[in-house]
Amino acid sequence: MTLPTEPIGSIPRPDYLLAGLADVAEGRIDRTAFDELVDRAVRDTVERFEATGSPVVTDGEQAKPSFATYPLDGVDGLAPDGVVIPFADGHTRTLPRLTQGPFRYGAHAADHLRAVRAITSAPVKQPVIAASALSLLYPADGIDGYPREQFLADLVDEAERDIRQCLDGGADSVQLDFTEGRLSLKLDPSGGVLRDFVALNNAVLDRFTDEERARIGVHTCPGGDQDSVHSLDIDYAELLPLLFTLRAGRFYLALAGEPDPERVLSAVSGHLSPGQRVFVGVTNPVDPRVETPEEVRDRVLLAARHIPVDQLGTCDDCGFSPFADDTSTSRDVAFAKVEARVRGTRLAAEQLGL
Repeated sequence: MTLPTEPIGSIPRPDYLLAGLADVAEGRIDRTAFDELVDRAVRDTVERFEATGSPVVTDGEQAKPSFATYPLDGVDGLAPDGVVIPFADGHTRTLPRLTQGPFRYGAHAADHLRAVRAITSAPVKQPVIAASALSLLYPADGIDGYPREQFLADLVDEAERDIRQCLDGGADSVQLDFTEGRLSLKLDPSGGVLRDFVALNNAVLDRFTDEERARIGVHTCPGGDQDSVHSLDIDYAELLPLLFTLRAGRFYLALAGEPDPERVLSAVSGHLSPGQRVFVGVTNPVDPRVETPEEVRDRVLLAARHIPVDQLGTCDDCGFSPFADDTSTSRDVAFAKVEARVRGTRLAAEQLGL
């Protein structure tokens, strides 16, 4: 396939892994037994990705409690009452709150990368959480003896390490999950928080070479959890001008769930720079209906009217289960959508003469 297509990240966990998550949390099984369940789920995930014809695979984030909080595994000094993220259907997610410094990751994405690379020869994409998301851990009233400036300096160091370990570990690409970008405009319509987020992420990206940044991408979406979203009502046009100032080589944009995708594509074309590739979302994980390959093809052809084909790719709008307890989408439906994306992208490539 000459038109690249990639997953975003999470795949719904199998029932036995969901049970294992509860069992290890309650002390009914030990960590070794749980790790065996994870290994089984990762192997099955990779095999099912490969069966769809996907040219790039991930581990489906099977071992992560959530896409955002995996670095906090084993970290001391956290309280449960941090920033609350409200979703359109009324449910919320709450981030932890940092209570002491210095801030250090307790786990790294490269740990997951090593496991999946051991069982496949396919290119592996590794999602990581953006520094901007983790900056929300720091409380508004500060921490005695640990000023925000020092926290951010420590955070940039840790985020760089997380990405660099993945690049050095053989990841085909590394994707920064930046769902908080669009959400920030809901929390602060002035755009000040978004500008701070972009500056922080660029402080991380500036530590990499041009060649390395070509393998680093940024994913943005309006959220996707329990078949609901947190910021679909925020106009993409408010996000895109700053989004494309991020010094990354790849951008993964949720698009299939947008009410007016052509309007978004028109805005993208006005901000895209040479050397940047845009992967447009062609399947919507919060919609239970499985798209047909022909629908995917038509979405790609629409995108190709606005984006040069040598700067175009496809993806899913977002992960299918970013939080481990989200069972709103079945594993079978997720892989059916992945297969539709792969087949539809191939059909579009053929029609485009690629």
